Amino acid sequence: MARRASMSAGKLSKIENGRTLPTVQDVDLVLSAVGVSEAVKGEFLATARTEVTEATAWRLLRRMGPWKHQNTIKAIEATTVRLRLFQGQLIPGLLQTPEYASAVFSLPPALPEPTRARTVAARLERQATLYEAGRSFHFLICEHVLRWLVCKPAVMALQLDRLVSLARLPRVRIGIVPQNGRMPDFPMNCFSLHDDRLVIAETFHAEYTTRDPKDVGTYIETFDRFSHIALYGDLMRAAVEEIRDDFLRERETG
Repeated sequence: MARRASMSAGKLSKIENGRTLPTVQDVDLVLSAVGVSEAVKGEFLATARTEVTEATAWRLLRRMGPWKHQNTIKAIEATTVRLRLFQGQLIPGLLQTPEYASAVFSLPPALPEPTRARTVAARLERQATLYEAGRSFHFLICEHVLRWLVCKPAVMALQLDRLVSLARLPRVRIGIVPQNGRMPDFPMNCFSLHDDRLVIAETFHAEYTTRDPKDVGTYIETFDRFSHIALYGDLMRAAVEEIRDDFLRERETG
């Protein structure tokens, strides 16, 4: 049961014995693992949702094991038919190369090498969902993210090549929010929309999860506003390839 719910047996035992209060996310994962009907799940989730918005500090996730958190996100993505993700900080995890992902987890506070390798592997495993039938993915990435040197120019060039390649997948849509366009809103934080039921947003100190319909609606509207000014198709590829070529020239001259 713990494996199906993407949590440790110890955590599940503490929940069963009342020593740990489960989050709404925990309840959802356990009920999905049990295979209850949507009606029954709705009743349990309504009971668990005493506070609609949950926050989990990154320091706690690090202490728990960041690769376990990747497995939790993987389980949530497995029940998501339509994923929409807005990123103003990094290349989305589902689109990262191994080298870029390793560089991300090397940023302060850097993970120890064994932990980093395990976490990168867990993140890369999540990417298999991009090739599954019956799902759709819409990514919005701010242009400045493509220019930020979180790793060597050559690694960035490879990462941008991967973006262009993945954009050709039939169920993957990647939009670039241009720097020179009129901004429809402030990109205050990155977030992912899982169908119309769940939002996961990230800040410097914590990850927030909300299922409140009004909050979810706010994020849907925000995503749509940025989507309307984003570059897609040939324009997206041209913009990404131009930045990639800048990195390649930097490598050759540096």
